[in-house]
Amino acid sequence: MGNTDVLIAGAGPIGLTAAIELRRRGVRCRVVDPLLESPQYAKAVGVQPRTLELFEGMGVLRRILDAAIQMRGQLVYVNGTEVGRIDLSLPPDVPYQFIGIPQYATERILRERLYELGVVIERGMRLASFVQDDESVVATLAGNFEETVRAKYVVGCDGAHSTVRKTLGLTFEGAAFEEEYMLGDVEVDWTQPRGYSVRSMHQSDGVTDDLLVCIPLPGRNRYRVSMLVPEELASTPAGATDEVVHGFEGARKPELRHIQAVLDRLSPEPTRAANLRWSSVFRISHRIVNAYGRGRVFVAGDAAHIHPPTGAQGMNTGIQDAHNLAWKLALAVHGEAAPGLLASYDAERRPVGEEVVGRTVRSAREGIGADSTDVGYVMRREAQLLIDYAGSPIIGATGGAVVDDPAPRAGMRAPDARGLTRDAVSFPLRLFDLFDRVNHTMLIHAGVATTAQDLTEIERVAAAAAGIAHGRLETYVLAEEGAEVGGTVLPLIRDSAGEFARMYSATGIATFVVRPDGYLGFAQRSLTVVNLHDYLKRTFR
Repeated sequence: MGNTDVLIAGAGPIGLTAAIELRRRGVRCRVVDPLLESPQYAKAVGVQPRTLELFEGMGVLRRILDAAIQMRGQLVYVNGTEVGRIDLSLPPDVPYQFIGIPQYATERILRERLYELGVVIERGMRLASFVQDDESVVATLAGNFEETVRAKYVVGCDGAHSTVRKTLGLTFEGAAFEEEYMLGDVEVDWTQPRGYSVRSMHQSDGVTDDLLVCIPLPGRNRYRVSMLVPEELASTPAGATDEVVHGFEGARKPELRHIQAVLDRLSPEPTRAANLRWSSVFRISHRIVNAYGRGRVFVAGDAAHIHPPTGAQGMNTGIQDAHNLAWKLALAVHGEAAPGLLASYDAERRPVGEEVVGRTVRSAREGIGADSTDVGYVMRREAQLLIDYAGSPIIGATGGAVVDDPAPRAGMRAPDARGLTRDAVSFPLRLFDLFDRVNHTMLIHAGVATTAQDLTEIERVAAAAAGIAHGRLETYVLAEEGAEVGGTVLPLIRDSAGEFARMYSATGIATFVVRPDGYLGFAQRSLTVVNLHDYLKRTFR
């Protein structure tokens, strides 16, 4: 019987993310997948700005950007007339914009990163069954041969038809859309602006009866096109059933002529499609589990939630599931996790999944942003920058901020800040440059009124916090220009442009703890030792 720390079922982007993050923390893991080769589907093509922040920490950002195209917006046509234009733009405080990249390219880059970390995917092997007790999970693998594996934990990233979810007995409530769609990866010879998607509809009496959606991909005039299925490719309706009807149906593949027929009806200008690389028919369901895990076994990605692809939320939500779970699992494997840490995965991520499922269903019917007139809010929400874990049992206190203060609270994403300087570095730094994305990071702001006595207390608090965190917490002093703190033994960063103080509403001494996933676990505009220690003990044993 083989042993490992974590067994991961599924080598898609979700399973790969979980494995990378575990390996970065020194956790042994195995990744199994029944497919002998990775699929070459341009399935999920949109990567959100928040996911790019995670990719930066995972060490794959440059490769992702090299293989991507910036998503600049969407043009909307009804009955041949342009009726709307959405520009995908975020303010300069957000490091990254929206990009498009075929899922197979994303997976290739993640596989390369995992291989660099010493893990090779075991293809042709599937997780067939498992049993668990208080100490471990015993799993049976089947495929090329049969093997029994004992793991401390199991993560099911095995898709909409997840064996892990079914074995755990989790419910998967929801339904299927009646419509059936076809996808194709093609080149078109039109003059639509680069980086803009095209949504073209035919409507009669305000009802859409024909649809074409073209999402730009890297390459000259290359798009992933989706449209309603013609009668000759249609199957029987999904109907009301408990069976999960979601994903590709490989036996029925549209040909170039099927795609061209829709372009002839709905393209905003005459165009010809060419170089069909891949095509499929697919159905969409919307479902979510009643729990993201039980005992030592967890689910993530499509195994936990499925929904319309509107707004490119699915893969990004799954990647963030895996990222959230992995750093917590790593602490548990190393024996350093507080008793309730793993339970916080469900507490934090299931509400996000429920919101995404509900929103994407509404967006599929009404359009993205139909529920709000605040374009900036909609853009940040679609970019997944507004996720808030304020109700999490492991989030600490927020103190010293007024109710209407837009500054980040505990539970919110930690924003970047630029214009930082430090000794021996000739160029300005970003706040994100200080994070290694493996450990927690504590930022203690020091204002101009900081005294030598204050500095001694800051250093004492930092040493105590590192002890509680088993050394998995790094502290920086973020000092205003003019603050006399040059004698500190802690790493000293100057907030030379004042952007950190502005972004975090920090005046005087303020304390922030940023988790490995980039969220603020603790935020106080003071140095309150009792509250800080209480917060850390919710995460660390």
